[in-house]
Amino acid sequence: MRRFSVAKFGYMAMLAFTVCGSFWLEIVFKTSVLRRWKRVLISVLPVSLIFVIWDAYAISQGHWFFNPELTLGIYGPLSIPLEEYLFFIIVPMAAILTIEGVTTVKPHLREKEFGKDEK
Repeated sequence: MRRFSVAKFGYMAMLAFTVCGSFWLEIVFKTSVLRRWKRVLISVLPVSLIFVIWDAYAISQGHWFFNPELTLGIYGPLSIPLEEYLFFIIVPMAAILTIEGVTTVKPHLREKEFGKDEK
């Protein structure tokens, strides 16, 4: 008989907390990040692809592994768990949402960021 383990949901729980911790900024501060989904894809997908390739290489060489007891056991291409694929999408999106949320509340930071501040 297989034992149920809460640990299997640890990685997924971390991703859920990341979503809860940042995606509310889209609604509260109306950052419009998700409405500009093409821009998000252009920002997130190339970097995610690089990290997926890096993960696949590290796994194939035995330098990196995912403990099956700590993941859901759903694997995608290249023997990478679902949680890792989601990580490469959720974490960069959370960063973008956070930056947009901060610059929405403090617009002067956006101006400094892009060199528009007056001297």
